[in-house]
Amino acid sequence: MPRLRPYDEHMIRFLIRTAIFIASAAIGLLVAMWLVPEVTLSWSGATVAVLVFAIIQSVVSPFLFKIAARNAPAFLGGIGLVSTFVALFVASLFPGGLEIEGWRAWIVAPVLVWLVTACATFFLPMIFLKKTVDKKRNGTTTLPI
Repeated sequence: MPRLRPYDEHMIRFLIRTAIFIASAAIGLLVAMWLVPEVTLSWSGATVAVLVFAIIQSVVSPFLFKIAARNAPAFLGGIGLVSTFVALFVASLFPGGLEIEGWRAWIVAPVLVWLVTACATFFLPMIFLKKTVDKKRNGTTTLPI
């Protein structure tokens, strides 16, 4: 098999990371829906809710990190929770998808979604890309991860 060009390798890495991030967002929202009764995710609006959540999360996290690093370094550990809360809030603004009712759900859901997405982004590559990693280590493939 011919070797991929550096641009192709970077694009494949980007697409794999994007797919893993979207999958982790979907898993996080589903777990919140199953475990927190006040969180509802309609099947018809789930795709929009997951995509909006993932996009907002990926945009807000670096922004909040930069602000906290500059002005309040003690808050750096909580950036993931805050960006998850903001992403859930924005995703809930789109009708027919994600709904979160009650102040308790607004506390529990971001913590739960943050925890699940963090675990998913850590474990999903290990689960789904194990064969690719093994092949790359053995020198039988050129597909980068």
